[in-house]
Formats: sequence, C-alpha cells, structure tokens
Amino acid sequence: MLRRTFLAGVAVLTLAAPALADPIAEANEAVAKYAQKVTAWDGPTTGPKAAEGKTIVVLAGDMKNGGILGVTTGVEEAAKKIGWTVRVLDGAGSVQGRTAAFGQALALKPDGIVINGFDAIEQQAALEQARDAKIPLVSWHAGPVIGPNEKIGIFTNVSTDAMQVSEVAAKWAFADAGGKPGVVIFTDSTYTIAIAKADKIKETIEKLGGTVLEYVDTPIADTSNRMPTLTTALLQKYGASWTHSLAINDIYFDFMGPSLAAAGIAGDGAPKAVAAGDGSESAYQRIRAKSYQVVTVAEPLNLQGWQLVDELNRAVQGQPASGYVPPLHVVTADNVAFDGGDRNTFDPDNGYRAEYAKIWGK
Repeated sequence: MLRRTFLAGVAVLTLAAPALADPIAEANEAVAKYAQKVTAWDGPTTGPKAAEGKTIVVLAGDMKNGGILGVTTGVEEAAKKIGWTVRVLDGAGSVQGRTAAFGQALALKPDGIVINGFDAIEQQAALEQARDAKIPLVSWHAGPVIGPNEKIGIFTNVSTDAMQVSEVAAKWAFADAGGKPGVVIFTDSTYTIAIAKADKIKETIEKLGGTVLEYVDTPIADTSNRMPTLTTALLQKYGASWTHSLAINDIYFDFMGPSLAAAGIAGDGAPKAVAAGDGSESAYQRIRAKSYQVVTVAEPLNLQGWQLVDELNRAVQGQPASGYVPPLHVVTADNVAFDGGDRNTFDPDNGYRAEYAKIWGK
C-alpha cells in the first residue's frame, strides 16, 4: 500500500507497512486444518506380501495408558488379519517392570518386537541383545524421532508429528482464550518425547503472546495419586488467571475432574483441559459429556497398530520402512461424532484396513 506524506511541502509516496496479521484468526485457521474428517488414504499402497506364521511380542509401557492400550488393540487386530500370533507383555508403568518384560520377550525368541509407549534408550542393554539376536524392533512413541533410528536399532518409530500436535494444541488454547491464555503445562521428564512436546507447547504459547504460569513435571505413571492434590494446589496458587491446562497426554486429565468439581468449577469451565495426544477413550467421553476436557489432539491409535504390523512385515523380509506418518485430528465437542457416531477413538474412515490387507494379499 502506498502512503502519501509531505516533506518540506512536497508530497512523497512511500510504501506503508502491511497491516498486522490477526494471530487469533491465524491460530483458528491452523486448528481448522486438523479438525476436518479424515477420509483419504495417504499411506503406503505397495509392500511385501504377508510373511507366514510369525510370532511377535508387544512390550506395552503401561496398559493403563489409553494411547498404549489403543495401539495394542490395533496390533492385535492387524495380526489376526495377517495371520500372526501376538503376545502382550505389560511393563506396568515402571522401569523395572519394562526391564522384566523386555527380558521375558527376548526369552520367547519372537520374530519381532513392538516397543509400545516408552523411551527405547531406557532399555539400551535389551536393545543390543535384540540386535545381536537379529530380532527386528519397531516402536510407537519410543523417542522424538519419527521413522528409522539405526543408531539404537529401531527399524522404525511410528508416530504422528509430535511437534505439530503440540503446536496445534497450544494454538487452540490461545484462540479460545481470546489471545490471553494463562497456561499450566503438564509433562513427564522420564520421556524424551514428552519433554520435546511440552517445550513446543511452551514455545508456541509464549511466541503468540500468552502466559505460561507453570511447567509441571510429574510422572504419567503416578497421575492417579498426584493430580488431585496438585490440581487443588494450582487452583489456590493461580485462581482465575489459570485459563487452560495443556498436557502431553490425556491421562493427566483422568484425575483432575473431582478436584475441579470440589472447587465449584463447571465441567466446561476454566481451566479448560487440552491434551496434545493421544485421543484416549476416556478423553473422548469427557469431551462428549463436556466434563473437564475440551480438546484432545488425537492420533489414529488403531491405524498405528496396523502400521506397526506392516512395518514388521517389511522388516522380517528385508524391505525398507514405509515412511508413512499418520494423520492427527483435533477433537472437540463440535466434531467428536466425526470419528464414527458414538465411538470413542479417532478411527479415520480412510479405508486403512482394506489398504493394508491388499498389500499383504489378505
């Protein structure tokens, strides 16, 4: 735009600075991109036919975690289709439990192992044993890097783009607060990916001009014990300035509701709960009921279980990983029905089951 100014009585035309962008509108636009129904298959269409008679082990970080449970269910469903046997071992939320489960898995001498929902490097010794035994490893949320990680022996790590998930969760809170959110972030430093996600949330909120009131590091495995009293303490500390809770996983919100209710806060009142993953059934139920959670940035957990089986099928046959990064989905009360009526998961209607079955010749 040209601006006319006067210098010593002479009109001078200069280029005016562009109008400032509307950060709230931009945040809403970013959120809307991921709130649409997912109907198109954007994953692999070629790959090896099914290897016959394989047995695999799922090492679940903690089956009380809705994301881990959803992925495990997907692996079991896909394995049934491809004709494989699955054994699930639960690490029960502790390093010791996961170490014991990994040792048990190695003793079973399976054709492949799925590391489900914990940092792979935590079990470095077991990773080396698996490599020496030539047992291929695939993983879900085993670190911040998506795809192959040859350095630690992971054929491929399956995840949505965690930084995208965190950014869109933060932008939703920013827009919902009219550009002035007061945020408490919940994370767990046990997991590299959890810290990376929380740092991205903090960076996004502060870059947009919002306020991070507190960055809380509290273990996912102990949320049932810690979150009730922690919620009460944070309410007393911040009061009405606490507009939004942003967590790296839905499980933090499984145990906040009673404390908020006891403080006289309505189910759809502030602080509003926004999860940057994973889209658990309990999160869907809370969003649907408007009961102490308003958003989850969901992953297609069942689809990711199918992808893990497909990746192992590639690994055992010496083929490269597919390179697929599955879609994320912003779930709110307005679109919670997109995922299939009253179903409480993000299970996209993109035909992924048929696509994988076609690849496997099943």
